[in-house]
Amino acid sequence: MAVAFFVLQAFSSNSSNNIESRSYTVIDTIDEVEIRAYEPANFSYVTLPASSYKEVSSQGFRILAGYIFGGNDQNAKIAMTSPVAMNMTDSVTMKFMVPNDLSMETLPKPKNSSIRFIHEGETKMAVVRFDGWANDDRIELHRKRLVATLDSNGISHSEEFSFFGYNPPYEVLNRRNEVAVEI
Repeated sequence: MAVAFFVLQAFSSNSSNNIESRSYTVIDTIDEVEIRAYEPANFSYVTLPASSYKEVSSQGFRILAGYIFGGNDQNAKIAMTSPVAMNMTDSVTMKFMVPNDLSMETLPKPKNSSIRFIHEGETKMAVVRFDGWANDDRIELHRKRLVATLDSNGISHSEEFSFFGYNPPYEVLNRRNEVAVEI
C-alpha cells in the first residue's frame, strides 16, 4: 500500500510540473520574499461573496473546472494551468490562467454565466512561498510575514493580497503555496 501511495505521489508531482504556469522573472530576493515581474496573461475567473479560503475554495474551483472540463458552448476541454489564484478581499475572486495557445477571441463561451474573463498586463509582485496544506490561518500567517518584510524594507504595496495554489488536491507531498501582493 505504501509503495502505491509513493508511486501515485511521484506521478502526480511529475504531472504537476508539466502544467503551464504564468511566466515570471525573479528580480530580487529579500529574506524569503521574491520580487517578481509577471508577463501578461488572460484569465477566466469567478467572484464569490465570501472572504475566506475555506468558504469558497472548493466552490470556486468546481465552477471554473466545470468550464475547462467541457462546460462551454463548444464542449471543449481546456488544459489546466497553474497556479490557481485567489484574490482575497471582501469577496474572493478565483482565477485560472488561460493557456497561451488560446486568445480571448478563441475561448469557448462558458455555460455558467458567473464565469468572466480578464487580461492582466505585466505585473510586479512580492511573493512568499509556503509548503503543506493551505488554510485561512496559514495564508494569514504568511500574509503578515510578507507585509513585515516589505514594510521593514520600505517597499510599498497594494492592500489586495492573493493566494496561489500550485497542486491538485490529490497531491499530498511537495505542496507549493504562495501569498502575493502587487508592489
